[in-house]
Amino acid sequence: MKLEELEIKSDNIDLDKYIEFREDVKSRMEHPEWLGDFTKEDLKELLKNGSKIWVFYINNEEVCSTMAIPARKKDMDKFDLNIDFKKTIDYGPTFVNDKFRGNKLQLQMTKFLDDFYINKGYEYAVSTIHPDNIYSINNLLGDDFKKVGFKELKRGPRNIYSKKLKK
Repeated sequence: MKLEELEIKSDNIDLDKYIEFREDVKSRMEHPEWLGDFTKEDLKELLKNGSKIWVFYINNEEVCSTMAIPARKKDMDKFDLNIDFKKTIDYGPTFVNDKFRGNKLQLQMTKFLDDFYINKGYEYAVSTIHPDNIYSINNLLGDDFKKVGFKELKRGPRNIYSKKLKK
């Protein structure tokens, strides 16, 4: 399955449906704590401040979703990253409907974000992943991310990954 074959929605996301999709995916995960759980209010605030959500569909069924959040100085400080937060995008929650796992959709979405944010002038991408989440880690490594640190965050331990976006 190719991401470009799917219908994409990124404007006027129905946050209730997005949260319902995320929670359905989480309910089928062996480790649901690995996936973020922004509240509706959090999402509204993030979207108001430059974040973006994409949901991909086939025949009106949610297949996968990804999100990106402009970095903040306090995030770069917290992650001990010495890169310009104004030029950095944080690849946020990414998830795949379990009916469509095994199609490399997470990696395809990561590359999609690369292209999108390179065209927006960003120079760096960061992401945090639970250290046991081998599938997500392998997807980031497959997109040239490098592990640059480790932090104990409110929602548990997280490896920190970063990459220079290439034009």
